[in-house]
Amino acid sequence: MYAVFESGGKQHRVQEGEILKLEKIELGAGEKVEFHQVMLVGEGDNVRIGQPLVEGAVVTGEVLSQGRHDKINIIKFRRRKHHMKRAGHRQWYTEVKITGISG
Repeated sequence: MYAVFESGGKQHRVQEGEILKLEKIELGAGEKVEFHQVMLVGEGDNVRIGQPLVEGAVVTGEVLSQGRHDKINIIKFRRRKHHMKRAGHRQWYTEVKITGISG
């Protein structure tokens, strides 16, 4: 069984047992999390598509850890103007293991 749900402004296609990194959720490691913004639930030929959400569908997961992605470098450069600006950014994430899909 698989599902498509929304979290942090992004859509994710998941199956049970899958581990994924989502935008930061303010929960500690080991806590349970439920996603109610489920847009699609499917298993084989039986696929339910919501308009926009599937009624009663829930994706549950367990928070494994909090962390930060690798650093990305931002460079603003104007040629021939003796101007260069550098910055870096590390985005926070929450690692979640999908434990169940119902709906």
